Amino acid sequence: MKWLTIVLVLSLAWSRVHSYFITVDAHSEECFFDKVEFGTKMGLTFEIAEGGFLDIDVRIVAPDGKVMYNGEKESSGKFTFAAHTPGMYTYCFTNQKGTMTPKVVMFNMHIGEIPKSGGELAAGESPEGESAKLDDMIKELSTSLWSVKNEQDYMQVRDRNHRAINESTNFRVVVWSFFEATALVCMTLGQVYYLKRFFEVRRVV
Repeated sequence: MKWLTIVLVLSLAWSRVHSYFITVDAHSEECFFDKVEFGTKMGLTFEIAEGGFLDIDVRIVAPDGKVMYNGEKESSGKFTFAAHTPGMYTYCFTNQKGTMTPKVVMFNMHIGEIPKSGGELAAGESPEGESAKLDDMIKELSTSLWSVKNEQDYMQVRDRNHRAINESTNFRVVVWSFFEATALVCMTLGQVYYLKRFFEVRRVV
């Protein structure tokens, strides 16, 4: 019964984590929005899965128009911050400077809990009590689990990228080996034909 209570509280205390795979076409932009309160901790982790040179432009804009983060031609990144003003925060991935190749982007948006003020504590509840300790442990476990999940998604994308690079390299090696073998056979036949013509005895009638 105790473990059931912990799991229930953990599911309720779980901070919001959104994981997405999107395709950003050439010369286009994809934006996402999150509405948060003042002081809420936020995080963005992204990785380019495939397309072009595996780079893209990333921008995070606050509700007041302030640019929180602006990166150009990045293949991966991680950015965390606290909301300095309540409202709608915008995450944009831009492929306008790219070629005709679309980009596949994997990204996670982590939205923490709304910070509580001291007056929001329940009556008779002590910050040093059992409830406060259990709540802190659950929050710490939630953050750790989010980090593990984020790392797994990152490693999955990296594994896909490395596999694609290995397959491409293997294909090029096979093609080059076939070209070398063909060129060697052609040169051998050419030399045999040339030597045969060189030693050929011609008679003048």
